[in-house]
Amino acid sequence: MKFTKMHGIGNDYIYVNGFEEKIEDSSALSMKVSDRHFGIGSDGLIIINPSKVADFEMEMYNADGSQGRMCGNGIRCVGKYVYDYGLTDKTQIAVETLSGIKYLELQVKNGKVETVRVDMGEPILLSNEIPIVSENDEVLDEVIVVDGKDYRMTGVSMGNPHAVVLVEDVVNFPIEKIGPKFENHERFPERINTEFVRVVDRNTIEMRVWERGSGETFACGTGACAVAVACIRNGLVDRAVTIQLLGGDLFIEWNEQDNHVFMTGTATTVFDGEIAL
Repeated sequence: MKFTKMHGIGNDYIYVNGFEEKIEDSSALSMKVSDRHFGIGSDGLIIINPSKVADFEMEMYNADGSQGRMCGNGIRCVGKYVYDYGLTDKTQIAVETLSGIKYLELQVKNGKVETVRVDMGEPILLSNEIPIVSENDEVLDEVIVVDGKDYRMTGVSMGNPHAVVLVEDVVNFPIEKIGPKFENHERFPERINTEFVRVVDRNTIEMRVWERGSGETFACGTGACAVAVACIRNGLVDRAVTIQLLGGDLFIEWNEQDNHVFMTGTATTVFDGEIAL
């Protein structure tokens, strides 16, 4: 099977051209290729397929084999892949995901896609739709007890569920210990992606993320969007912010007119290869 390894600011996936490759068990393949010791090494697998309702379909799986609904960093790389590898010559494309159709604007430099702006759609704020177990319609700066300690979280879904948690020190936060406890907490019936954040100023937020099914990753695009929305809703930042992640920066805008969230960031090809199945 031919593949391409790509990353969006360190959030890396194995990309497969579903127009040419036929995969029998995508979940098992994701676990195999994602293993950083016995496989290629990645946060998961993304298959680019034909679509009846958009230009392309993005089919994604996490490193543990679970299927993901949407990945912001992953979809930017989909945009780069289809343009750079000649599947399209358009710079504005539509991509079908399990979280609906997403619209991408490709910024091309010297014949290759350098950055991608993604219309991530409207944030989902209702507790039962995220889903988060809560007595309130929306989870806004709400207390959650994890490992015997009180944290305050704001819930947002950008096609997959996020809990945004403010902490005083992002760099030294024990994410390896606390991340799994959030992910598998009883209040999250579909598990949760958790962002631990510190507001630097009105236009800058520092963030680390624990992704369900993958653990800590260098970046999470839907997570960065959720962080921006959560911090805006809590009155901490303006409607256009730079999110500083371990792998680099993402620029997030929450448009007041149409309620859509826009994400802009880089997409990078690491290498092409072939693996025996």
